[in-house]
Amino acid sequence: MRRDILAAVAAFAVGAVMLVGRAYFDRDGVPPWFLAVPLALACTGVAVRRSAPLVCLALGVAAVTIDGAYSGPSLPTTLVFTDNLYSAALYGPARASRWLLGVTTTAAVIIGAVIGMLERSWLALAIYGVQVSLVLVVPVTTAMVLRQQRDQAAAERARAEQVAHLAELDRGAAIVAERTRMARELHDMIANHFSAIAIQSTAVLSRKDLDAGAVQQIMASIRENSVQGMAEMRTMIGLLRQEGEDNDATTRPRLADAADLVKRARQAGMETVMTVEGTPYDLPVSVDLAGYRIVQEALTNAMKHGDDRAEVMITYAPGLVSVVVDNPLNETRTQLPGAGAGLVGMRERAALVGGAFEAGPYEEKGWRVRATLPTEHAL
Repeated sequence: MRRDILAAVAAFAVGAVMLVGRAYFDRDGVPPWFLAVPLALACTGVAVRRSAPLVCLALGVAAVTIDGAYSGPSLPTTLVFTDNLYSAALYGPARASRWLLGVTTTAAVIIGAVIGMLERSWLALAIYGVQVSLVLVVPVTTAMVLRQQRDQAAAERARAEQVAHLAELDRGAAIVAERTRMARELHDMIANHFSAIAIQSTAVLSRKDLDAGAVQQIMASIRENSVQGMAEMRTMIGLLRQEGEDNDATTRPRLADAADLVKRARQAGMETVMTVEGTPYDLPVSVDLAGYRIVQEALTNAMKHGDDRAEVMITYAPGLVSVVVDNPLNETRTQLPGAGAGLVGMRERAALVGGAFEAGPYEEKGWRVRATLPTEHAL
């Protein structure tokens, strides 16, 4: 508002200088000082062009009407009126700017035609038509072009903000997915070792008839599970700290290492048998890890809720590999605490590689975990 007032004062000062220089048509009976009245009205419109653009237009129209009716068109008032038109089209409502373009275009055509008819000259029509268009149509069209560019810039800013917002949502979803993956990895990796430790320590505490050799053997197995669990935890932390994945192939668990899981289950006191059907072959990284973790979690659940026996069957077939873990249930066995995420984690692992997973009762008092994982086109 302050800048507009200063602009209005400057326009009036320059206009007054032009009036002193007789930049107007002389008309008998009209004193020269009267020309400052319409100039002042037009300059007042300049002062409110941003805050009240329609009022600015009304003041400009009143100024040129008075100027043309009583004293003839003066150059200062006409020039300021072009700014009134420009401001109304730029800062006013969009509908008003379109309406203003139609009115000014029609007025320019009519004025040019009337003057041409009065002068009886096509040359006069063209000259005055162009002059009136410069005064009326050009300021409006210029303002509309600038307004369109300004609206496009605002739309681009809004679109950029939306893209940034979507990118932030995608980043948040990626973080949540990564946290879920890390939680699943840590659960599957540690639960097996800790479950074996809990079962073996419970056996030592509950049985008083064990000799020193049996106790020594159980404590050695507990220590081995603890050391292996800590080693896998350190490996996991080391992988998380790495920026790349160069060492992933050498450190990640493989389905071919399922024999180590069976060995640890036997050391924990669970009779475990593993059978491999078909010819083993290299599996995609995601399938290899998923198969290993499913066997690991299934044996962990068998130790927690089973009857000290489990059967593991791994079948290699063209295009897929299947994992089946069977164990009898013992409803009287003391249940070890768990996070309740075992079955959910196994199902998620199978789904991530496009496989199928099922778990439920099998035959009489038995439980079966079965996962079928495709090896072609796996991620």
